Formats: sequence, C-alpha cells, structure tokens
Amino acid sequence: MYHNVILFDGVCNLCNAAVNFVIDRDDKNIFRFTSLQSEIGQQLLKANGLNTQEFNTFLLVQNDKILQKSTAALTVATQLGGVWKLAAIFLIVPAIIRDMVYDGISKNRYRWFGKTESCRMPTPELKAKFL
Repeated sequence: MYHNVILFDGVCNLCNAAVNFVIDRDDKNIFRFTSLQSEIGQQLLKANGLNTQEFNTFLLVQNDKILQKSTAALTVATQLGGVWKLAAIFLIVPAIIRDMVYDGISKNRYRWFGKTESCRMPTPELKAKFL
C-alpha cells in the first residue's frame, strides 16, 4: 500500500493549484502525488471500491486508510506545519457539513477555475514526487 499519496483530478486547474500549493509547503517531503486518471490512481480507486470514472474528489492514502474530500484536504493542510496546522480546527465540524461545502466547490470547479486537456507533467526535479 502506498502512504501519504494525494490523488487529484489531473485535468482540474484548481486541483493542480492545490498540488502546487502542497509541493511548495511540503518541507518534510512526506507527500507523493498521482492523478485519479493515472494507472496507479485507477488501481488505488479499484482496490478501495471507489468510482473509477468520476473524478470529483480529493483523496489521501495514509496509514492504509483512504481519506476523502474535506477530511483529506484538512489532513494534508495540518501536516504541512506552520500556520497550516490551524486547519485542524475545522475537523471539529462534522464531515457531512464540511463535505457539503466541498461538494459545492467540486461541482463548480471547472466552471470557476477551468480545466486542461491533459494531466500535468512534472518538471524533472519534481518527478520523484509523482507516482
């Protein structure tokens, strides 16, 4: 099983911006990345009984568990350290409420932020962070 892997929609501009945000702040080098559309992403989705056709969620594989949506995003933020640890306070809000907000953003992300025709290709120095 992979650990500390962020799965994201590879054609979503918002999702790619989120990946760049994490990469820029991951001083401990703990996260790896793969798109939901990639071969590894598809394998992880299938292995965990998740939808392999709809890419409307952000996933974090950590400690043999898959965290989804707002829980995944907040967990990543808290592990970035510094001021981002304060994101943990939002974990006290029930996931059903947090995920309603998450789903609203997810539903409109292409309209608000656009999308690309293909998954991002990492630079050679970032390639080691991608599965």
